[in-house]
Amino acid sequence: MNELPLVAILRGITPPEVPAALDALVSAGFRIIEVPLNSPRPFDSLAQLVKRAGDGVLIGAGTVLDVDHVKQVAAVGAQLVVAPNCDPAVIGAAKVLGMATLPGVATPSEAFAALAAGADGLKMFPGENLPPKVLKAWRAVLPEGTLLLPVGGVAPENMAEYIAAGADGFGIGSALYKPGIAAPDLHERAKRFAGDWRRLSAKR
Repeated sequence: MNELPLVAILRGITPPEVPAALDALVSAGFRIIEVPLNSPRPFDSLAQLVKRAGDGVLIGAGTVLDVDHVKQVAAVGAQLVVAPNCDPAVIGAAKVLGMATLPGVATPSEAFAALAAGADGLKMFPGENLPPKVLKAWRAVLPEGTLLLPVGGVAPENMAEYIAAGADGFGIGSALYKPGIAAPDLHERAKRFAGDWRRLSAKR
């Protein structure tokens, strides 16, 4: 998070695409990479990412909806559990296994419940329905230092408002990665997001 707090969400990636995609993202500065579990053969992709990434890159699974999936994610060596919802059982299972968690929340009640369950940060989802003014309002009531990452609908064009409102980073999906994208194109998109984050966050 300190180096570049942007999560690359590789929804739909297949295992053969993993090496080129990982290299394209890491060379652009990304250090947090997520494979949603509704992708083809997600655990194979996660295992490849863990083996190839090495130290300094956090590999995680997204759309983690139950405890069994948490265990499978841990078994392949991934260290981050991301979900679209707030399920205390999923959060608790991940924490027992020493993994970081970013559950999805859409209301202050869900946000406080996730933190009470041990969440390391909060995925504000869907971002399209939680504009910067909502993030700013949450900041006024959530514990100081709560990690807030809007996910869904994030693009270079709207990052500035979220950052000004107090976003700690973003999860970036289809604006960054789409199945079948060529590695050079992915690299260029990743560089733009990384550059925009560094430029905009330096102003706050």
